[in-house]
Amino acid sequence: MSAQLIAQIRDALRCVIDPELGYNVVDLGFIYDVTVEEGGVVHITMTTTTPGCPASRYLKEGVANGAWSVDGVEFVDVRMTFEPAWKPEMMTAQARADLGFAACH
Repeated sequence: MSAQLIAQIRDALRCVIDPELGYNVVDLGFIYDVTVEEGGVVHITMTTTTPGCPASRYLKEGVANGAWSVDGVEFVDVRMTFEPAWKPEMMTAQARADLGFAACH
């Protein structure tokens, strides 16, 4: 059940759109980790493009609310980190193409 719940949470987080890039946080590579403990306790580790990103609070709240929308989630803890630092290579190939990033090697 845990793997299925994690997949459902990641799908829900695709509704959280970065206001500057206009793309979802999952495909941008902002979601580093999603874990689920007994009783529906969810821990999400995420980042933004830079530590000073003005949308950090908005995105963190959006991620928490997105996770809360999934059946079986009883508690959500979202932790912001900048280790490792986000890089365009963390985006999906489709996101990089859509946003005009050159192929990353």
